[in-house]
Amino acid sequence: MTKKLATFALTLAAWANAFGGITPDHHSRRVRHVFIIVLENKDYQDTFGTSTQDPYLQKTLPRMGALLTRYYGTGHASLDNYISIISGQASSLDTQADCEQYTDFALEKIDQDGQAVGTGCVYPSSIKTLAGQLEAAGLTWKGYMEDMGNDPARENARCGHPAINAKDPTQGAEAPRAGLSSGDQYAARHDPFVYFHSIIDTPTCAANVVNLSVLTGDLQSAATTPNFAFITPNLCNDGHDGEDISAPGKRCVDGHPGGLASSDAFLQLWVPKVLNSPAYRQDGLLIITFDESNFGAPQTSTDPATGKTTITINAPGEHCCGQKIGPNVTRPLVESFAASPTLTYVVTTQGYGGDRIGAVMLSPFIKPGTISNVPYNHYSLLKSLENIYQVGYLGYAAQSGLKAFGGDVFNAP
Repeated sequence: MTKKLATFALTLAAWANAFGGITPDHHSRRVRHVFIIVLENKDYQDTFGTSTQDPYLQKTLPRMGALLTRYYGTGHASLDNYISIISGQASSLDTQADCEQYTDFALEKIDQDGQAVGTGCVYPSSIKTLAGQLEAAGLTWKGYMEDMGNDPARENARCGHPAINAKDPTQGAEAPRAGLSSGDQYAARHDPFVYFHSIIDTPTCAANVVNLSVLTGDLQSAATTPNFAFITPNLCNDGHDGEDISAPGKRCVDGHPGGLASSDAFLQLWVPKVLNSPAYRQDGLLIITFDESNFGAPQTSTDPATGKTTITINAPGEHCCGQKIGPNVTRPLVESFAASPTLTYVVTTQGYGGDRIGAVMLSPFIKPGTISNVPYNHYSLLKSLENIYQVGYLGYAAQSGLKAFGGDVFNAP
């Protein structure tokens, strides 16, 4: 082998190792504007198979881009998944329970995988995020949160989060009422940026974590569109509330159906706005996925002697991609919640993943109708974003062997 060929081979090997075994496709490195829409709690088989509620997401959008059939969440319930997407941090005892108390994270140490060891919700400034990486690289980002600030008594319209070490008032949706015609269905636990002191303690948070309504103006030019846009629908439009396989006929607090029906309507409104924007047409990528799969159908039992009812819910917690459990939690996890003196929920999660959810990706650099069966998860997503922006890897995004999106996705000529 000549010296030149040997050098070339070593360079390829280094790239392959750095990018999880897949040499990065040149198209993926041309992407400069990424849009992510995160929906809630749906199983792959339902979303992309059996549901009749989401024809736009199930049929139309995959034909326009790529369907990732083996994409997994990284935890249950919601918050730990959102946090993993922007920081590579695994579940803590609190984040896997959605942090009903907005407590500071009590950091004991940072382990060899870059994981914060400890308990709590709001990570200290030493725990880095993709947002901080982008700022350091001179790139821009924003979080667009539907309904944030609708009720200013609950949260601000910019950087809306609970008071430190206080109860989170956004855990449930507020119905429309006099003086609050639209209600307020913002949930802080679906806004990962407000769980890091490196963001909330700076003016950047108020400037960059904003109501979804701001996005329409930002999309008017590539110059005003951030390099990274994280879009969170409200509790109805993300599919969290309302109609579900375990709650047929249920409605959101504003009367909309919720579930995949409302998610599909949200996508039909906002996806064309993104796709028609100058930034997307120039060098864009849109990713639509879910935080986690839904739990299995509930099992109900009533004690005839006491009249007390127990509803048991189970989640497999499947994972992929060599995912580690993280230093802060164990499995199986059994949690009990007393909804009333006569009703108790028992939730059991066997594994530590978020189960199979799937994802759809659209880009000028993706051939329409692409199907990828490569296993990915939220850490893969973070690694892929860090590849695009060339900013290095955080937490479990740096895990050896983890694959980033490659030529199986970015395949347009």
